[in-house]
Amino acid sequence: MSEKLKVGILGATGMVGQRFVTLLENHPWFEVVKLAASAHSAGKTYEEALMAGLAQMGLPSDKVDVEVLEEGSKGFLGIGAKPYRLRLTKKDTPALRAEEFLQNVTELMGLDVVLDVQDEEEALRIEMQGDNQGILIGHRGETLDALQYLTSLLVNKGGKDYRRVTLDTEGYRAKREQTLINLANRMAAKVQRSGRRMVLEPMNPYERRILHATLQDNPHVTTHSEGEEPNRRVVIAPKRS
Repeated sequence: MSEKLKVGILGATGMVGQRFVTLLENHPWFEVVKLAASAHSAGKTYEEALMAGLAQMGLPSDKVDVEVLEEGSKGFLGIGAKPYRLRLTKKDTPALRAEEFLQNVTELMGLDVVLDVQDEEEALRIEMQGDNQGILIGHRGETLDALQYLTSLLVNKGGKDYRRVTLDTEGYRAKREQTLINLANRMAAKVQRSGRRMVLEPMNPYERRILHATLQDNPHVTTHSEGEEPNRRVVIAPKRS
């Protein structure tokens, strides 16, 4: 068998489940990718109960909310001892939703990506690092823009306060912005010399805003946009005296 079958184990913290975990460790045919059980967890101490619950859910502690259902006690000489019982619930925050979505998508794309999510008051800034990032960027950033748009939809679904999402990799956004600024100034100089307006290639709203902002104080040209999405273009024209 060239590729191992991916399997999950239900009841992974029970005696039988633990036996399966041991048997399938380094198995030539199977690879354990998920451990699952009830969200309720028990242990002699709070730490044991917490670790057992985290193992069941396959999550780190910073991604779950913990509720103590029953506090444990040592009893007297071990008699009447009670374990801690906890309820662990997966957190649902904009940052975690974005991280989980992008991890799943990049895995499906066959990419090994590390995410750095900065959760600010009104925005999420996400930096992706790894190999073959050109695949994530796509032609003139089209793939990166699409991922950013989908992530924004997911983050703001059902939310009252809008969170702006910025997705970047290898500093592409800053490099593209500088390229557009240089383009705007170069085309404005041509329009000034020729006295004829110039229509640029289609751009997305973000890129068009950069061109408009760059030339808004230029004394020799004006800018506006023409056409319908996705073929809307920036037009640079001589300023009439």
